[in-house]
Amino acid sequence: MRIAELQARSNWILSIVADDGRVGRFDVSPYLQYEAFEALRDETEFKKVVNGGYFVEWNCGADLSADTIEARWQVVGKVARQTTA
Repeated sequence: MRIAELQARSNWILSIVADDGRVGRFDVSPYLQYEAFEALRDETEFKKVVNGGYFVEWNCGADLSADTIEARWQVVGKVARQTTA
């Protein structure tokens, strides 16, 4: 999966649109117990997430691969994606 769009929501939820049009939510809160994600307990820092396409990352060094997200996200719909020729 490649992450086409990414938004950080309240309560440590990432809203994601995959390149194939699937739309889903990923809950980051279970990861906050780990040292690498500790800075993200501050929701302001959590919302500074960056989309790397095949991963998401934060300034504190925490990151999650698109594969990890795809394995554990909740798909809530699908949007039509434009294809470029």
